[in-house]
Amino acid sequence: MVLSPLVGVLLLEVTLRIAGYGYPTTFFLETNINERTVLVENAKFGLRFFPPALARSPAPIVMPADKPVNSYRIFLLGESAALGDPEPAYGFGRYLEVLLRERYPGTRFDVICVAMTAINSHAILPIARECARHQGDLWVIYMGNNEMMGPFGAGAVFGSRAPRLDLIRASLALKTTRVGQMLDAFLSQLGSRASSPDRWQGMRMFMDHQIRPDDARRRRVYQNFKRNLDDILRAGEDAGLKVILSTAAGNLKDCGPFASLSASDLNEERRQTWGQFYSQGKSFESLGEFSEAIAKYSEAARIDHTFAELQFRLGHCYLALTNSDQARACFERSRDLDCLPFRADSKLNAIIKQAGVEHSARGVQLFDGVGALSAQAPQGIPGNELFFEHVHLNFEGNYLLARAMAKEIAPILPRTITDHNTSGEWASIELCDRRLALTDWNRFQVYQSILARVSDAPFTNQLAYLLRTRIYSEKLLELKSRMTPESFAIAKDVYRAALADRPDDYLIHEKFAEFLEMTGRQTEAGVEWQRACELLPHHFMPFFRLGKLRGRQGKFQDASILLSRAVTMRPDFVEGLDELGRALFKQGKFAEALACYQNALRQQPANATTHYQIADVQAARGRREEALKSLREAVRLRPGYWEARYLLGVELALRGDIPGAKDQFSEVVRLNPRYALAHLNLGVAFAHEGRIAAALAEFQETLRLDPGNKSAQQHIEGLQLLQQRGR
Repeated sequence: MVLSPLVGVLLLEVTLRIAGYGYPTTFFLETNINERTVLVENAKFGLRFFPPALARSPAPIVMPADKPVNSYRIFLLGESAALGDPEPAYGFGRYLEVLLRERYPGTRFDVICVAMTAINSHAILPIARECARHQGDLWVIYMGNNEMMGPFGAGAVFGSRAPRLDLIRASLALKTTRVGQMLDAFLSQLGSRASSPDRWQGMRMFMDHQIRPDDARRRRVYQNFKRNLDDILRAGEDAGLKVILSTAAGNLKDCGPFASLSASDLNEERRQTWGQFYSQGKSFESLGEFSEAIAKYSEAARIDHTFAELQFRLGHCYLALTNSDQARACFERSRDLDCLPFRADSKLNAIIKQAGVEHSARGVQLFDGVGALSAQAPQGIPGNELFFEHVHLNFEGNYLLARAMAKEIAPILPRTITDHNTSGEWASIELCDRRLALTDWNRFQVYQSILARVSDAPFTNQLAYLLRTRIYSEKLLELKSRMTPESFAIAKDVYRAALADRPDDYLIHEKFAEFLEMTGRQTEAGVEWQRACELLPHHFMPFFRLGKLRGRQGKFQDASILLSRAVTMRPDFVEGLDELGRALFKQGKFAEALACYQNALRQQPANATTHYQIADVQAARGRREEALKSLREAVRLRPGYWEARYLLGVELALRGDIPGAKDQFSEVVRLNPRYALAHLNLGVAFAHEGRIAAALAEFQETLRLDPGNKSAQQHIEGLQLLQQRGR
């Protein structure tokens, strides 16, 4: 009775594997690149921890299967902060590698970053167990920010929240089998994940998953984290490795709580009294009367101290009065009470410290990352001078953390490295930036992405949100002013010098390619993207970027070949499918283009861009009804999508629906006042309605934006002739 079902399951497992069903679950995959046996990242590793639509993938890794002679291999484990988000090319692991190589030039230091965005200790544990088998010399662990909101966390956006650890591990173990993966897919199709987003939407996905500070699920997360961390450290110890375990730092001073909730047991009378004190405190604070504000906030705190924003305001008032110790305590309480806890809190860091002490006799060394960064911050409280937003370090923050970590690593290096290869002081941040080819063009790109991030929820709910966006907007203007033709030549030399030092560094090739694209050197950019493809033949992104570039150059056949390769490697890459569809469309291959777009739409039904592109194909095929339907859906999904509105207006005009077309063109003009064709078509619609003055105004605006527009000039002459006849 027992053996028969087991044999059946085993036979099914073997059958599924032979048929190629499912995905590998290891973090590393072995392959051959340029006649070398190497280990690369498994792009599907995240599928065990996330639904397919939300699955995160590791950053590209190419690691020799056998460690090179005279090299020192460091594995960096953690989450997005360890990875170096938003740009891993300038993460703290990259700075750490440069610092060690410059200080000890006789040794090749390889910092293998196995950190991933959005994961937590449940995923880091299997990564650590794999790393233990791959000839590492040292582990650096920097983790803790995603425990509450990541997979199996108290605020997870999919699956059970904070289940028991034995259930989590059983589920993850089951999904290492093809039978388990098939069962998981079946349950998903039954609708068990119907409430999950259909695509990754960043931190805004968690807005409705707030967790009170006293929620019992938080306690379960702490317990799970401690057990996972102990097992991670034990994996390193059992392999005879040295391990540096760091506390996780966050922005205290300039990052208010993402969500605050009042205590659940407050009655209405006490709630109103609390609100009065809180409102009075805010009034005093706005006037700069900080002592009075503290008095009122403290009265409110005596009624309910759990409102995170109250503690944050108290912190700033104490800081204004130069009471840094009290300010820091309030900022830490605010972070710990945050009901959208995206930062490692005091309890998580206490668990890290406790684990460091308990495992110290077995090769684990505790590093106070929080203290190291606090020592570099004004008044000892980290803020925007070190962080982009809540936990992701900026360029200087990454350098400072890496330098402090390098100083921690130096005493544990073998004497064969330290006795004969030292070159003096640690490299400056300027030298490290040159080695990593960090230029103003790269900084500009990073700050653009950060500005977009902090302009969205939940950052828009924070105090001083407008101040932060203004600071980053001003930073972008400053960087743009420095991006001159003269500085272009200097920047180009920086890239070339960095590549002369590290010719096989694919990240530098990628950044150089992006720089060349930004400055209009498409042919040279293509050379760099081609080199990135050669260095990362297993990864979809370089092929996608080169294919996209070829499409912009009008080389659509080359583009479709490269993009096909990219989407073959990553079939769920919707942007790649969209670009491939565009390249096929430009070649007149309408059926193939439509198939690409429909594939993309199956994965992201609410993708307005894909609906817009489908409309293009349908219009080219003469299927106006289908085109109209797709355009309406694109506008419904994204009301501010002015390109879709413009085409919708054109389609309505072709059908004779002038009022409907006019409404769309009016919206386009409002959304993008500088789009000349929208003014032209709005003018035509006004002319059809007999509104001559309004039509003339639109045609004149068209000419102001596009002085060579003959159609606008002809319409103006025609309307003026009509006016003269009317007189």
